[in-house]
Amino acid sequence: MTTRLLHIFRNTPVGREVLLQSTYFCKTINADPVIYIPEFIKFLMYFENDVVQIDLDISYLRAPETARAHAAEIVSSFELPEPDFITPIHFTASTLPDIPTNFDFMCCPRTVSDLSVKIGLGYIGPRVRRIIQSAKFPVLIVNAVYKPWNSISVLFGGSANAITALRLGIRLSRLSGLPLDVFTQLGKHSKEHYQEIIRKEKLEADMEQYVRSWTVFDKGYLMDNLYDVPHDSLVVLGAYGHGAIKELIFGSTMEKVQSVLLNNLLIVGPKYQSPM
Repeated sequence: MTTRLLHIFRNTPVGREVLLQSTYFCKTINADPVIYIPEFIKFLMYFENDVVQIDLDISYLRAPETARAHAAEIVSSFELPEPDFITPIHFTASTLPDIPTNFDFMCCPRTVSDLSVKIGLGYIGPRVRRIIQSAKFPVLIVNAVYKPWNSISVLFGGSANAITALRLGIRLSRLSGLPLDVFTQLGKHSKEHYQEIIRKEKLEADMEQYVRSWTVFDKGYLMDNLYDVPHDSLVVLGAYGHGAIKELIFGSTMEKVQSVLLNNLLIVGPKYQSPM
């Protein structure tokens, strides 16, 4: 079965950079980009237990006459086939199309908290959070400027969702052939505690085969220790968990993390269903 990534395209220089990120992701893991060029500033996504309305900035409707050609040109520059373009069939209202949710990944802008300012990517942070909470797919949150990544980093805190993120990191390493690094901030538990979790989840062989290094921070603060995460790495992490990793996504430290860790993020929510 083909792996597909959903991308909402904005026909602006910033939108070009974001699509470059999405297309690079697809090229690296052998996925197909599926592109929606909005005709309205709102659309709905129907998930199993939630309906999320996405509110876009008006710039998403800019220059519709060139949007498809620009998007196709970006994808073809990576030597990928012409992408599929979504044409909505179902509408909840005349100007409120329904966008499918049966994808393997979705790319979203980086604004992911209520405190984020209305930067060029558009203020859809709370909606992105709803997508992460409800989607069966991980959400790729990218920077405003295209930058290739040459490794994969998993932030592993031992929770069930962190295990899922680790499995996804291993899968991406296998698909891409890129090295995988794991980072754990110790709290009340020792490294042996996390090693036991790995053993119980039967991930020892995969850790041995795919993980280049497992860095365990036994002192200092997570915000400071994040300096050790490679700047050219895709960071994979769970949206829910215990301790520092829970705070990392939806706690009060999220804005600090965005300013400290500017890597592209692949976020695994609680409803994610791994194909492994």
